Amino acid sequence: MRVLVVTAVPVERDAVTRAFGGPEERVALPGAELHRCGAFDVLAGGAGPAAAAAATAFALASEASASRASASGAPASAPYGLVVSAGIGGAFTPVTPLGSLIVADGIVAADLGAETADGFLPVTALGFGRDRFTPLPALVRAVTAATGAAAGPVLTVSTVTGSAERAGALLATHPGALAEAMEGFGVAEAAARADVPVLEVRAVSNAVGPRDRDAWRIGDALAALTDAFGKAAPVLEGWNSHEDLEG
Repeated sequence: MRVLVVTAVPVERDAVTRAFGGPEERVALPGAELHRCGAFDVLAGGAGPAAAAAATAFALASEASASRASASGAPASAPYGLVVSAGIGGAFTPVTPLGSLIVADGIVAADLGAETADGFLPVTALGFGRDRFTPLPALVRAVTAATGAAAGPVLTVSTVTGSAERAGALLATHPGALAEAMEGFGVAEAAARADVPVLEVRAVSNAVGPRDRDAWRIGDALAALTDAFGKAAPVLEGWNSHEDLEG
């Protein structure tokens, strides 16, 4: 089985590919370049849910086209069996300290909805759409066991939190959230429309709240991301071959 990994920016993509010894091949896609590392295709799709969804959809559609071409005798590789949104992100510390790893057991669109006099209403409360994807629980358990990560909800936001007030409001609306990032829900939306399972993996670079660049630990988070994919690769590549990971 092949795995598509979608990050926001090249430095995150390169942190993932280092776990596999670097890319073996580079494939041009509209607006991006896919780095192929054995069974893993790693793509820097851009920041934010819209760019992430578009890049993921293009990659999945390109792979589907290649699979259709194989029916007429053209060479093609196996289709994707899993999509992973990956990168660094902010965490609601001290539950998840800097440099630690988080695997999402819920991928939540934290600010998709409407502000009202009574507070925030998610898009589902407005009667349309969805605001959450739930990765396969057994896959989440397997990846956390392999990497030592914490499991919990990861919030997708379009605007990075920059104040204690906003951090508190997010936690009040989404109790138990471990982290925020900007791409997971977009990746999940595209994967769901292609009927491919999704996972989100985040390494903690900073605390959610007032922006203090001097306190960020981006290098440590990128190193943790590399370590995570080195440890999780066998699980991610082979998860659907194991009956205990199908639930």
